Amino acid sequence: MKAVILAAGQGTRLRPVTLTMPKPLVPVANKWLIAYAIDMVKAAGLTEIGIVVNSLEGPIVTTLGSGDSLGVHITYIVQEQQLGLAHATGLCRPFVGDEPFCLFLGDNIFQDKMTRLLVDFPASSAEACIVLGEVPDPTRFGIAVLDGARISGVVEKPKNPPSNLAIAGVYLFRSSIFEAIGKIKPSARGELEITDAIQALIDTGAPVTPYKLDGWFIDAGKPDPIIMANQLVLEQLPYSPPPDESSGKLFGKCEVSHRVLLGENTQIIDSVIRGPVVIGSNTIIRNSYIGPYTALGNDVRVDNSEIEASIVMNNCVIHNIPGRIDRSLLADNAQVITSPRMPATHRFVLAENSYVEV
Repeated sequence: MKAVILAAGQGTRLRPVTLTMPKPLVPVANKWLIAYAIDMVKAAGLTEIGIVVNSLEGPIVTTLGSGDSLGVHITYIVQEQQLGLAHATGLCRPFVGDEPFCLFLGDNIFQDKMTRLLVDFPASSAEACIVLGEVPDPTRFGIAVLDGARISGVVEKPKNPPSNLAIAGVYLFRSSIFEAIGKIKPSARGELEITDAIQALIDTGAPVTPYKLDGWFIDAGKPDPIIMANQLVLEQLPYSPPPDESSGKLFGKCEVSHRVLLGENTQIIDSVIRGPVVIGSNTIIRNSYIGPYTALGNDVRVDNSEIEASIVMNNCVIHNIPGRIDRSLLADNAQVITSPRMPATHRFVLAENSYVEV
């Protein structure tokens, strides 16, 4: 079985961050969003991965390359126009051939790793299996209707939802899905919807089964869900003892708790770090407070400032900020420094190379 990850979208809901960085490369707990999907399929023994991108010249291709560094083999499939998930899936037919395959949206994160589901599907009697998760607001999602152990129907963003079981962005298909895609027409928004293709498959009488997620899942398409995903992933960090002076990373008067991961050549100087926190390499924290659920990238500088429950990407500078930065998302090379005006709190969603005075 092969795996397909859809990563051709423009990430408009995450702008301005995605003006210069594709959404699948946004880091959560210092790991690319798309890497979570790659790790899941790799854990199930699937190493042949097709990634749908909008260009072979884009950052995803240049960053991931052949996949060798990740222990997988990546084939890139170009979707020049974003004409829907079913359209993107149809483009993958030459890659998957007649084999069963799993399809992942490249910007979702799951607590449930679904390893047995992925391993067992090829030998199952199901023509397709759709991963479902309970949600509080089913009007925002594609929703499945169950009839015992089968899915009897799917509805895209219904005004009157028949259930609270949302389609969570993982699908397992056989080659019959391509015939189903060939039968559907563009929706009102001009796209070929994967829910329409699944319904077409159901209408043929093919067995389409549900898989109910165990635990949380996040559609990390906007800043708030990205930050929530960061918190949930960091919350799962296993216990690790606090680093001490022998680590060569603590200087002066420091207070560093357990579940704090420090990268190579990182220095903590006269600062307080309360985990769970992950900090990349060559980062310097001086006279500052880094609170729980924070991820700092590589080559970051934080001086005389407080930050909590936030994502700070590579090469950022935070300097002399009064109050506490909370639930913020700073892209690569952002700088946040003081001005004479001193508000009590700050919240930022900054694109690459941003510069902010507060």
